[in-house]
Amino acid sequence: MRFLFTCGGTAGHIYPAIAVAGRIRELMPDAEILFVGARGKMETELVPREGYEIQTVQITNLQRRLSPKGILHNLGTIKNLFVSMGEAKRILKEFKPDVALGTGGYVCFPVLYQAAKLGIPTAVHESNMVPGLTTKLLASRVDRVMLGFEGAEKAYNRRDGVVYTGTPVRGAFLGLNREQARAELGIPTDKPLVVSFWGSLGASKMNLAMQELIWRNYEDQCFYQVHATGGGDAGLYAMQSALAAKGVTAPLDHGIDIRTYIYDMPKRMAAADLILCRAGASTLAELTALGKPAVLVPSPYVTHNHQEENAKALEQGGGAAMLREADAAGETLYRTVTDCLADAGRLSAMREAMKRMGNPDATEAITKIILDIMKQ
Repeated sequence: MRFLFTCGGTAGHIYPAIAVAGRIRELMPDAEILFVGARGKMETELVPREGYEIQTVQITNLQRRLSPKGILHNLGTIKNLFVSMGEAKRILKEFKPDVALGTGGYVCFPVLYQAAKLGIPTAVHESNMVPGLTTKLLASRVDRVMLGFEGAEKAYNRRDGVVYTGTPVRGAFLGLNREQARAELGIPTDKPLVVSFWGSLGASKMNLAMQELIWRNYEDQCFYQVHATGGGDAGLYAMQSALAAKGVTAPLDHGIDIRTYIYDMPKRMAAADLILCRAGASTLAELTALGKPAVLVPSPYVTHNHQEENAKALEQGGGAAMLREADAAGETLYRTVTDCLADAGRLSAMREAMKRMGNPDATEAITKIILDIMKQ
């Protein structure tokens, strides 16, 4: 059997597909699996790390700002769309998949559009509370639309074939506990651990706030910390330089670990007592799978402000505190973190709330659906 997965742009779109691919590999060791991503994007690095082949098409995003630069970019995107349609069709005809699944990113549109035209069973997974443009365009064409949030069905015109599954997480996030993860990472248990990241591409404003938070923690020694700057080597260098100017010259000696990207994220998050992050749906699924309290700062730069809707769902459920980016200055973040860590009862309640909101069966549910539509 041949399974094609398409995803890209951010880790939040990539890892759900990897989770389902991993389950397929467990069930069918002889299955052929191919990923299709956008040329030059991070999926070309992350997918091979997990042991899967990936091919690429030339596709870019749409700019919503109608500046001359934005208009020029969108003209290039229209051109790339036509190019990607041809490339996607060629890949599909060569690989001949029995089913195609998309989990987010602009690359899903040409691949699933062409797969549906070729009569290949197709499904798309929308992890956010508010559907993105790609999902909207594909919703009427694919065989199944799978949702990461309960109650999100009302955003779709079709009623048949739209089903809540939850958002899948990699198996590495399941079965881990704090004590085991800390022991394997060599992190002492005398202080809490905070893990912070603002997305694989980085977030300049939030990294500025983190400079203040890290400096304060360096001075007060309240907690251990692992922070991922995102944005490649340039993001890491900017953070290190700014901290050096504040006198933070040896962060590793003070239990503060700053890196570009956290590749062992499941283990780091499992070891943590509190997570600081955006509110992308895949990240939230990982938090609920682990039962980890969080301080969420949703990105205000996403379509329809969908991250704030995601964050509100977890805040109202009792598992997270939410700060809007405009209010998330370094001092405010630091006080929010230390207040949470100082209240053991509150942290315990947040952990339990997170676990209640998780859906550990999401990967299994999606796997069953794509196997069913393949048989039909």
